[in-house]
Amino acid sequence: MIRRVGERVRAGQSYVRRPGVYAVLLSGGEVLLTHQAEPDPEYQLPGGGIDPGEQPVAALHREVYEETGWTIALGRRLGAFRRFTYMPEYDLWAEKLCTVYLARPILRLGPPTEAGHSAVWAPLDTAVRLVANEGDRRFLAALR
Repeated sequence: MIRRVGERVRAGQSYVRRPGVYAVLLSGGEVLLTHQAEPDPEYQLPGGGIDPGEQPVAALHREVYEETGWTIALGRRLGAFRRFTYMPEYDLWAEKLCTVYLARPILRLGPPTEAGHSAVWAPLDTAVRLVANEGDRRFLAALR
Protein backbone atom coordinates (compact mmCIF):
# COMPACT_ATOMS: atom_id res chain seq x y z
CA MET A 1 0.00 0.00 0.00
CA ILE A 2 1.31 3.44 -0.92
CA ARG A 3 0.93 6.04 1.83
CA ARG A 4 -1.24 9.07 1.06
CA VAL A 5 0.00 12.48 2.18
CA GLY A 6 -1.38 15.98 1.92
CA GLU A 7 -4.91 17.12 1.38
CA ARG A 8 -7.90 14.81 1.55
CA VAL A 9 -9.61 13.41 -1.51
CA ARG A 10 -12.51 15.69 -2.46
CA ALA A 11 -15.80 13.86 -2.66
CA GLY A 12 -17.20 13.91 -6.19
CA GLN A 13 -13.93 15.17 -7.71
CA SER A 14 -12.38 12.96 -10.39
CA TYR A 15 -8.60 12.73 -10.44
CA VAL A 16 -6.21 11.79 -13.25
CA ARG A 17 -3.46 9.41 -12.15
CA ARG A 18 -0.08 11.05 -12.76
CA PRO A 19 3.01 8.92 -12.04
CA GLY A 20 6.20 10.81 -11.29
CA VAL A 21 9.76 10.31 -10.09
CA TYR A 22 11.74 12.47 -7.69
CA ALA A 23 15.28 12.49 -6.31
CA VAL A 24 16.88 13.17 -2.96
CA LEU A 25 20.23 14.51 -4.20
CA LEU A 26 22.82 14.30 -1.41
CA SER A 27 26.39 15.60 -1.49
CA GLY A 28 28.54 16.29 1.55
CA GLY A 29 25.64 16.70 3.98
CA GLU A 30 23.72 19.02 1.68
CA VAL A 31 20.68 18.42 -0.51
CA LEU A 32 20.10 19.86 -3.96
CA LEU A 33 16.52 21.15 -4.19
CA THR A 34 14.64 22.97 -6.88
CA HIS A 35 12.80 26.21 -6.20
CA GLN A 36 9.73 26.62 -8.41
CA ALA A 37 8.59 30.24 -8.72
CA GLU A 38 5.13 29.64 -10.26
CA PRO A 39 2.25 29.07 -9.65
CA ASP A 40 3.19 29.26 -5.94
CA PRO A 41 6.82 29.76 -4.91
CA GLU A 42 8.03 26.57 -3.21
CA TYR A 43 11.00 24.30 -2.66
CA GLN A 44 10.70 20.72 -3.93
CA LEU A 45 12.65 17.57 -4.54
CA PRO A 46 13.72 17.71 -8.20
CA GLY A 47 11.62 15.50 -10.43
CA GLY A 48 8.26 15.33 -12.09
CA GLY A 49 5.85 13.49 -14.31
CA ILE A 50 6.73 10.52 -16.47
CA ASP A 51 5.80 11.21 -20.10
CA PRO A 52 3.77 8.58 -22.02
CA GLY A 53 6.13 5.84 -23.24
CA GLU A 54 9.02 7.14 -21.09
CA GLN A 55 10.85 4.88 -18.65
CA PRO A 56 10.85 6.12 -15.03
CA VAL A 57 14.65 6.32 -14.68
CA ALA A 58 14.95 8.23 -17.97
CA ALA A 59 12.24 10.60 -16.73
CA LEU A 60 14.13 11.15 -13.48
CA HIS A 61 17.35 12.05 -15.31
CA ARG A 62 15.44 14.41 -17.63
CA GLU A 63 13.46 16.10 -14.87
CA VAL A 64 16.47 16.61 -12.58
CA TYR A 65 18.43 18.16 -15.45
CA GLU A 66 15.52 20.42 -16.45
CA GLU A 67 14.94 21.63 -12.88
CA THR A 68 18.55 21.87 -11.60
CA GLY A 69 20.97 21.74 -14.54
CA TRP A 70 22.75 18.74 -12.98
CA THR A 71 23.40 15.19 -14.16
CA ILE A 72 23.02 12.45 -11.56
CA ALA A 73 24.14 8.96 -10.60
CA LEU A 74 21.11 6.97 -9.52
CA GLY A 75 21.22 5.23 -6.17
CA ARG A 76 18.46 3.19 -4.62
CA ARG A 77 14.69 3.53 -4.58
CA LEU A 78 13.63 4.97 -1.23
CA GLY A 79 9.89 4.43 -1.57
CA ALA A 80 6.71 6.08 -2.79
CA PHE A 81 3.81 8.23 -1.70
CA ARG A 82 0.68 9.56 -3.33
CA ARG A 83 -1.13 12.82 -2.99
CA PHE A 84 -4.29 14.28 -4.41
CA THR A 85 -3.91 17.86 -5.61
CA TYR A 86 -4.91 20.46 -8.14
CA MET A 87 -2.16 21.25 -10.66
CA PRO A 88 -2.95 24.77 -11.94
CA GLU A 89 -0.20 24.67 -14.58
CA TYR A 90 -2.14 21.82 -16.26
CA ASP A 91 -5.64 22.77 -15.04
CA LEU A 92 -5.80 19.22 -13.71
CA TRP A 93 -6.95 17.45 -10.56
CA ALA A 94 -4.32 14.73 -10.12
CA GLU A 95 -3.58 11.68 -8.06
CA LYS A 96 0.19 12.02 -8.05
CA LEU A 97 2.01 8.72 -7.56
CA CYS A 98 5.46 9.84 -6.48
CA THR A 99 8.40 7.41 -6.46
CA VAL A 100 11.48 8.76 -4.68
CA TYR A 101 15.09 7.72 -5.34
CA LEU A 102 18.34 8.50 -3.60
CA ALA A 103 20.84 9.87 -6.11
CA ARG A 104 24.10 11.77 -6.26
CA PRO A 105 24.62 14.95 -8.25
CA ILE A 106 27.55 14.41 -10.64
CA LEU A 107 28.05 17.39 -12.95
CA ARG A 108 26.42 20.79 -13.29
CA LEU A 109 25.96 21.37 -17.02
CA GLY A 110 24.41 24.81 -16.61
CA PRO A 111 21.39 26.54 -15.14
CA PRO A 112 18.00 24.81 -15.08
CA THR A 113 16.38 24.66 -18.52
CA GLU A 114 12.83 24.72 -17.15
CA ALA A 115 11.53 28.26 -16.79
CA GLY A 116 10.88 29.42 -13.25
CA HIS A 117 13.16 26.86 -11.59
CA SER A 118 16.40 27.43 -9.73
CA ALA A 119 18.78 24.98 -8.09
CA VAL A 120 19.33 25.52 -4.36
CA TRP A 121 21.75 23.70 -2.05
CA ALA A 122 20.66 23.37 1.60
CA PRO A 123 21.88 21.44 4.64
CA LEU A 124 19.71 18.34 5.16
CA ASP A 125 18.00 19.69 8.31
CA THR A 126 17.19 22.96 6.53
CA ALA A 127 15.91 21.10 3.46
CA VAL A 128 13.45 19.17 5.65
CA ARG A 129 11.95 22.49 6.75
CA LEU A 130 12.04 24.11 3.28
CA VAL A 131 10.25 21.57 1.09
CA ALA A 132 6.59 22.27 0.51
CA ASN A 133 4.97 18.85 0.57
CA GLU A 134 4.75 16.32 3.35
CA GLY A 135 5.90 13.41 1.17
CA ASP A 136 9.19 15.15 0.31
CA ARG A 137 9.69 16.04 3.99
CA ARG A 138 9.19 12.44 5.13
CA PHE A 139 11.86 11.08 2.79
CA LEU A 140 14.35 13.82 3.68
CA ALA A 141 13.72 13.42 7.42
CA ALA A 142 14.31 9.66 7.21
CA LEU A 143 17.88 10.35 6.04
CA ARG A 144 18.88 12.45 9.08
